[in-house]
Amino acid sequence: MLYAEVKYLVEKEIMLELKQKYVLNGILLYLVSTVFVTYLAFENAINAETWNSLFWIILLFVAVNGISKSFLQESPARHLYYYTIASPQAVVLAKILYNLFLMAALSLLAFGFFLLLMGNQVVNIPLFLLTLVLGSLGLSSVLTMVAAIASRASQNFSLMAILSFPIVLPLLATLMKVSKAALNSMEWTGLSGFLVILLTINGAVIALAYLLFPYLWRD
Repeated sequence: MLYAEVKYLVEKEIMLELKQKYVLNGILLYLVSTVFVTYLAFENAINAETWNSLFWIILLFVAVNGISKSFLQESPARHLYYYTIASPQAVVLAKILYNLFLMAALSLLAFGFFLLLMGNQVVNIPLFLLTLVLGSLGLSSVLTMVAAIASRASQNFSLMAILSFPIVLPLLATLMKVSKAALNSMEWTGLSGFLVILLTINGAVIALAYLLFPYLWRD
């Protein structure tokens, strides 16, 4: 039952996104223009550490702009409709899953534009791609849950930025450490601890969203 509800809601999110193409086009324009301006600012004078830092900073702002609409754009009528057709667990899992797909696609596009404009600084491509997947899952789960909380308050976008900062900061710091290793070496040794941290953060946030969202949903 839960699987069917999640599947239906994810399909609904995709259909809404296709109908409101201006939202997705705006995110893509923001991503491309930011990477291009960064390229113009640094030209060819960029090292691996700067490349890594700029990549995750841009990806963070793209995630905030892309995922903040998860609950903030929902009208009270649509919220009531969800309440009648699906469980709160299905709603939050569907939002996280859809945002994971969105973030994974945006992450790969950002990586492609970085390779095209600023050259390839990545030595260990498989490790970097794994970091992108874990980062996409972490950002989508954290920002989706924070967006759900912020949607219940006034000044919701400002509240979302405030609430997400202390959670996203350790996630982003860990992602940058792993991706820095991918830029410098083909070795995977010594990274198991960081990968476990990323998996733990992702699992904890998803579990909390699953357990706590029903209480938020009833308000």
